Amino acid sequence: MQETKTTHGSRQYVTAGLASMMGTTIEWYDYFLYGTAAALIFNKIFFPAFDPLTGTLAAFATYSVGFFARPLGGVIFGHFGDKVGRKSMLLITLFMMGIPTILIGLIPSYDSIGYWAAVLLVLMRLLQGIAVGGEWGGAVLMAVEHAPEGKKGFFGSLPQTGVAPGLILSSLAMGAVAQLPEQDMLTWGWRIPFLISVVLLLVGWFIRAKVAESPDFEKVKKEGSKVEVPALVVLKKHPKQVLTVVGCRLAEVTWFYTVATFSLAYATGTLGIPKSTILDAIVWGALAAFFTMPLSGILADKIGSKWMFVLGACGILVFAPYFFTMLQTLERSTIILAFVVAIGGIYAALYGPEGQLFSAQFPAAVRYSGISIAVQVSGAIGGGLAPIVATWLLAKGNGSPQYIVWYLMGLGIIAVVSTFLMSGRSADELDAFLAQEGAK
Repeated sequence: MQETKTTHGSRQYVTAGLASMMGTTIEWYDYFLYGTAAALIFNKIFFPAFDPLTGTLAAFATYSVGFFARPLGGVIFGHFGDKVGRKSMLLITLFMMGIPTILIGLIPSYDSIGYWAAVLLVLMRLLQGIAVGGEWGGAVLMAVEHAPEGKKGFFGSLPQTGVAPGLILSSLAMGAVAQLPEQDMLTWGWRIPFLISVVLLLVGWFIRAKVAESPDFEKVKKEGSKVEVPALVVLKKHPKQVLTVVGCRLAEVTWFYTVATFSLAYATGTLGIPKSTILDAIVWGALAAFFTMPLSGILADKIGSKWMFVLGACGILVFAPYFFTMLQTLERSTIILAFVVAIGGIYAALYGPEGQLFSAQFPAAVRYSGISIAVQVSGAIGGGLAPIVATWLLAKGNGSPQYIVWYLMGLGIIAVVSTFLMSGRSADELDAFLAQEGAK
């Protein structure tokens, strides 16, 4: 292992970590931009024939399409990532994410082409979902597999950290156009954040093109231990690992998209809080996460990624009831604090150690497929349904978020149990063990 990494240069792991973070920043900017627009704008542009609540549900349905497409992206890019290489998949997914984002900014409104506008929107969201489904696993593995022992938690947190600036940039972009007169924003202003994604796309390609291939993948290739259909091997030989990752990830992804997407519609629609207040609060939460995410990776190297994740899951159990109560105060400082704790505290504690924790559950020969399938299936269930389920539970509670709180706490309990069922080995220890047992 050490010899392989040396051939890539002693500091290649730094380049790989930073490139992964920059790439995920760009891709998550694109992805979050859609979620913010779905909560605030798309119901008026693409579904004006519906009443406000139904229009919001329809907008969230198109938003969910991207999540349901993510497992497909995980299977496709996981397969080729395990057989062809991590780096080439990351370049392809970057373009598959960026180009549809730009095209969304060019789609005519419902008033111009009728329901074809929604059809085109769904198609672009489908492509985005496939891209993100394949991108996450590759970005994490490029960072973790390049990293030296003792620092895998920190470098594995860098692709996760890219979520924070992606969320900040998308929120700032939508917040800027939200300052326009409503007619201007709905006519042309909302398109600007989508169109400027072309600049980020070019920057991302330039950065990722400079990174060397993963040393773990090159070792698999050199030893001839690649498998024909990685996804089948994952499902046949590692079902427990898939299920435990899904159990952990459901809580994390549902928590995040309930806080960062559903709460936008809840706060502005039900509580009457100004859009600018909520967008500012999300920015503050994401800004805190930019620092706490790598900190959680460092702590994961010290106390173990399993324990770091359990702390985050327990945070959901403790804070879920208080989050909505703090929003209901209608006080700007309290609302900002709620998002700082929810995103910069709890979410960072969950998401930061995932790169190291999840990748260590699967051997290198099927690692891209393993983490991609498990993470994206849970992402489709948790993230894709989070705004829809939360909106439905809110209606069932006659405007009270109590049922949403119970839903989040139930997933938090599942996450704690799933974490304790996971292997405590590092990725390198797992590969060495399997090689010794002849299981690879």
